[in-house]
Amino acid sequence: MFKEIILPIILFIIGLVLIVKGGDIFVDASSWIAESFGIPKVLVGATIVSFATTLPEVLVSILAAIGGDNTMAIGNAVGSVNVNIGFIFALLLVVMPGMAKRNGILVKSLLMLSACVTLAIFALYGELPIFGSIILLLIFIAFMVVNVADAKKALKEEKQELIEHPELAQEKPKKDKKSIIINIVKFVVGAAALALGARPLVDNGQIIAKNIGIPTAIISAIFVAIGTSLPELVTAITAIVKKEGALSVGNIIGANIIDLSLILPVCAFIGGTALPFGDQNAYLDMPVCLVIGALSLVPTLFTQKLQRWQGISLMVVYVAYVSVMCTVFV
Repeated sequence: MFKEIILPIILFIIGLVLIVKGGDIFVDASSWIAESFGIPKVLVGATIVSFATTLPEVLVSILAAIGGDNTMAIGNAVGSVNVNIGFIFALLLVVMPGMAKRNGILVKSLLMLSACVTLAIFALYGELPIFGSIILLLIFIAFMVVNVADAKKALKEEKQELIEHPELAQEKPKKDKKSIIINIVKFVVGAAALALGARPLVDNGQIIAKNIGIPTAIISAIFVAIGTSLPELVTAITAIVKKEGALSVGNIIGANIIDLSLILPVCAFIGGTALPFGDQNAYLDMPVCLVIGALSLVPTLFTQKLQRWQGISLMVVYVAYVSVMCTVFV
């Protein structure tokens, strides 16, 4: 049996590497192009970079839905949120507890929790109907409006700071012929890598699950979700090294909102009908998503602190989640 899955495992890993690295290259090139043509860096961060770390999840879930595999589409999207909070965010809290201003995370925290509650309710009914998808898309639109508003506020503050301290001004990226060609090539290569990597990741994830007898829901919620969440993990580790925890907190909350409020509605619209939830999604994935979402954000909104006990608690819940998944739902 092992010989039969050697090639699928290799192709699965290749697909994973392609989408993670492709997303990185694509975002770098997109950011360069936007900044070179005068789009403010803060606005680039609020739009392009908001999608940066979620590109793998978006593409994998959408391709899975196109192929009729709703189990992988849902498992990857919700599983990614659980990985982001239960492991990556938890790691950040354990290593780097600190302050978190309420006004900086309040609205986005409420949007994320609203998406969690919405999905948990519909999961109990067994499906995400089209009007449920519309509710989630409204949450996503609200998130983007908040992002752009924050970016405009930051831009205004940046301009004022430059007036007071002109020596802080940064030069725009060079727009010479060589730089333009390099970044256009990076843009195309990154987009191609994303497109080429997602398909083998989905297809071979299904083959591996079938051959070793593990349900696709578990493969997608653990292995695919962890794989497509690597950008968030890299961002968190970088934040720990540079002691910039707030950057990673904002990135993880934003990525989770996109995972919950954009990916699944798009998958539902692709199928043109309600998106069905399996038992694992309804009775394990979504309840855990709601619990760890509340555990990570609600205490912080009251105390304005990111505390080590939260990180430890999140890790305990995540380990229990994986254990139950691998014993009860196999």
